[in-house]
Amino acid sequence: MRQLIKRPIAWVPIAMSLAILVMVLTTLSVAGVARQADEGIAAYIFQLWLVLEVVAVAAFAVEWLLRRPRAALLVLIVQLLCALAACAPVFYFRL
Repeated sequence: MRQLIKRPIAWVPIAMSLAILVMVLTTLSVAGVARQADEGIAAYIFQLWLVLEVVAVAAFAVEWLLRRPRAALLVLIVQLLCALAACAPVFYFRL
């Protein structure tokens, strides 16, 4: 798994998820959990990230699941957990 996680196609989705999580938490700490009249730039970045995240994780799965299934599955699980962690505050606060 160590050799696989060193490849950008494996760690970029994880880094994207963590960056979005930081952005969401920062936005929540600054603006609060109240709904805004305008979604704002953070919401647009989050929506764009969702699309890019799906594409990046799918590309990783297509490329590596058949080559190294066990290691790829572990990396895929980490990618999905990071994506769920980034989405959790948005779903919890219904933003």
